[in-house]
Amino acid sequence: MTHTTSRLVELGSIEDARYGGKAWGLARLERAGFRVPPAFVLADVDPDDLPAGLRERLDAIPGRVAVRSSATGEDGVAASFAGQYESVLGVSGYDELVAAVRHCVESTASDRAAAYRAEVGVGGGMHVVVQQMVEARAAGVVFTADPASARRDLAVVDAVAGLGESLVSGEACSDHYEVDSAGGIVDRLVSDVPALSDEEVRLVAAGAREAEVRWGHPLDLEWAFDREGTLHWLQARPITSLPGDLSAMDTEVAGPDHVYTRCNIGEMMPGAYCPLTASVSGRAIEYAMQTVQVVGGFQERYQADRWLQVGYFSGHMFLNMTEGTALSSGILGNSLEQYSMSICGRVVDELVPLPPRSLPRRLVNTARLSTFALTAGPAVRRMEQRLASTTTPSATDPRALLAELDAAVDLYNEVTLVHVRSSSRAAVPANILEETMVKRAVKAGRSEDDGRSEASALMAGATDAESAVMLQQLDEVVTRLSAAPDDFLVAPAAEAVTALRRGTSPLSRDFAAFLERHGHRGYRELDLRDPSWADDPEGLGTIMQAMVRSKRSGGSADTATPPSEEGLPRGVRALARMARAGAAGRETTKSQMVRVAHRLSRGYRLLGEQLTAAGALPDADLVFFLDRSELPALVEGRDVEALVAAAQSRREALPFQARLEFPDVSVGRPVPIKPPAAPATDGVIVGRPACSGVVEGTVRVATTVAEARLLEPGEVLVAPVTDVGWTPYFTLIAALVTDIGSSVSHGAVVAREYGLPCVVNTLGASRTLRTGDRVRVDGDRGTVTLLEPTSPATTD
Repeated sequence: MTHTTSRLVELGSIEDARYGGKAWGLARLERAGFRVPPAFVLADVDPDDLPAGLRERLDAIPGRVAVRSSATGEDGVAASFAGQYESVLGVSGYDELVAAVRHCVESTASDRAAAYRAEVGVGGGMHVVVQQMVEARAAGVVFTADPASARRDLAVVDAVAGLGESLVSGEACSDHYEVDSAGGIVDRLVSDVPALSDEEVRLVAAGAREAEVRWGHPLDLEWAFDREGTLHWLQARPITSLPGDLSAMDTEVAGPDHVYTRCNIGEMMPGAYCPLTASVSGRAIEYAMQTVQVVGGFQERYQADRWLQVGYFSGHMFLNMTEGTALSSGILGNSLEQYSMSICGRVVDELVPLPPRSLPRRLVNTARLSTFALTAGPAVRRMEQRLASTTTPSATDPRALLAELDAAVDLYNEVTLVHVRSSSRAAVPANILEETMVKRAVKAGRSEDDGRSEASALMAGATDAESAVMLQQLDEVVTRLSAAPDDFLVAPAAEAVTALRRGTSPLSRDFAAFLERHGHRGYRELDLRDPSWADDPEGLGTIMQAMVRSKRSGGSADTATPPSEEGLPRGVRALARMARAGAAGRETTKSQMVRVAHRLSRGYRLLGEQLTAAGALPDADLVFFLDRSELPALVEGRDVEALVAAAQSRREALPFQARLEFPDVSVGRPVPIKPPAAPATDGVIVGRPACSGVVEGTVRVATTVAEARLLEPGEVLVAPVTDVGWTPYFTLIAALVTDIGSSVSHGAVVAREYGLPCVVNTLGASRTLRTGDRVRVDGDRGTVTLLEPTSPATTD
């Protein structure tokens, strides 16, 4: 008697993925109560030796059937096998079934499928699912996470009229919907006659999310509505191409109605950050801001276990404005409108004012905070002494090194607090100066913008500001390089800088002095993972080579001549001096703060190298994707496998997080959005004036400092935000425009020292303008006017 290897298996008897992912997915859907068309499985199928009873089992399914492969390893968590094996639709009768089974089995021998199996390391048997076909009015697929953005709060529904096979094969254009976690359709791209109603879209998304909860991970599901409007589920498989959850490391929301913003903190910490940076730099900011609340009498004590002042969501840092409203209600001379204007450049209607404290209480709070801010000077000097007596953590044993790093984190918290005190001291005269000049302008029949422009001009002249000194020193080195032979220009950037550092000439000594004072600076300076100039010779060399080329082509940057204060009241002149001194002091403490961050960056990288050498980490960079609280366990050898897997998942997520955009203000947990263009009227983008002057020029949009390397002399730099890492390029540009910022932003401070017209807080100029556009930047009015758009073909 011949033994038949092929077997008939019912969905209800399937307990695991031994018959392939497709069969297991259908079995799980059916077991969970989802409507699944009748189906069975041919296990270990041999088309020349099919099991007895197959004809009768086929006859029990009304109508036509679909025959699909369900090979071992297919549609699993590790690999999807999508498109590797064949399916046959519209099968009717036993003979057609046998032919369809043979076709599916033969597809496993294709070069394409064999190569894929080898790549993902999967072998094993071949199984076939036979399933009743739905006479579909509409069909399609749904992803419980957006496979393009990796956002797990968005379900993506693609639908076509009729059978979904035309969608899978690419023969038909689908209606496309994006559905948020509350069931709202937040985006759609549909035909004139959509295949689904909005209610049906929500039904598909809700069902898919229910399945995701039962599976425990994001899913890709196929579905169909029959002609009576009943929803059927045809397939369920894991999404295998997703990185880690973008929100896995999110902090708790301080309150459901709390207002969060990227303004202000987005200048200090632009873009997405690794978890170690969030738990060290982000926590330092949290510590400093909570301490201010304690000093002011608005909070009883520092709460180390809570994130109240800032939040970390989808890799980005946010400022909690609601917690800051205590200041506007609890001290004199600071309204809710002034507070929101200082942070966001506009009145934030979403903020709910707190009941004002009693007058005596406000007097006491004002005195305490004023004293705290105005006595920042001695704190700055004491911190400078502490920094001089400490060094970069460098112990050779991981446990000892971690202890040194913990001590450095304590210092980081304190230096950040000093910077916040210094910033508060700088903000007071700057804000009063602006209010005074606005009132003077209005009284004289001029506009408020005229007053703001005059206030910005009066703040120029802080030539002892750290960033201005830094740029002057670098510019002196570059000027001498431009007069030297071409060796520096023709060498690769990193080699050029390395050779200059190792030289013994007076120029090399001056460059060494520059690095000694400013080498801890760079792009995204508070990111512990990003290297500083001292540790990134290629990045610094590229900047310097661009500056040398600019010098040789006649480009130059001269410091601005401060405006005459003749005719201004003595009080206004005193305010201007205090504002300039405050700006310089703020730059000094920012440099102190970054110096400690630089030491921590080197120390944590050393820890990563030590853990890699010990076999605890696969590579040193992975240390930056651990939360600081997880490091002791890793150093002690506990939960190593789980920690490494989590860190790898977070590293995969970071590039996706970096592409996310958020509204400037969010109520509750910030949710990414599709970035809107900057508001423009008749081609005019309105921001805030930060440095006076009017310039017409060609736009260079740079969303990262790497893109700024393409700048040509005389272009208008348009960027989301700038920090010290961008500063050397200010010697090339004719004007600066940023999406966010204020009159005391780093970019504004340096722009004033070089007389560059500057407009900040445009809320999206980098998304509206394109490289090659010709614009007029009016730093007096705070406007950017599009004069001549570039042709799309010429845009870089």
